[in-house]
Amino acid sequence: MDTVVKSMMEEDPEEEKKGLVLFGRDLSTVPCFRESFLYGVSSGIGVGIASFFKTSKPLLSQHIGMGAFTITTLVYWSYCRYMWSKQKFDAQLLQSALKDKIRYEGTVVEKEMEEKGILKSA
Repeated sequence: MDTVVKSMMEEDPEEEKKGLVLFGRDLSTVPCFRESFLYGVSSGIGVGIASFFKTSKPLLSQHIGMGAFTITTLVYWSYCRYMWSKQKFDAQLLQSALKDKIRYEGTVVEKEMEEKGILKSA
């Protein structure tokens, strides 16, 4: 939950960071963009160089490297976004559970919920 918590805590309107803007959207604010792009570039370069060493055909190596970049970027982007969404959902569940715990603390409803096993006493 570290990335979700960091993104929630980094909402500081005073400090404006400008990154790469594409179609009016700052790409530095897109979750998982940086990681997936870096993994894609490094794997594309590595696979391209390895294929050049094996085949000694530069054009074929460029195609293989570009394919590796594309596939790695898309696969890692999908995985990272899935995990980010899962963490965000878990954080929202935890936040709502904490709000309920605070809301019902010291009331009759809390005792009833503890008896049913919904709330755990600390």
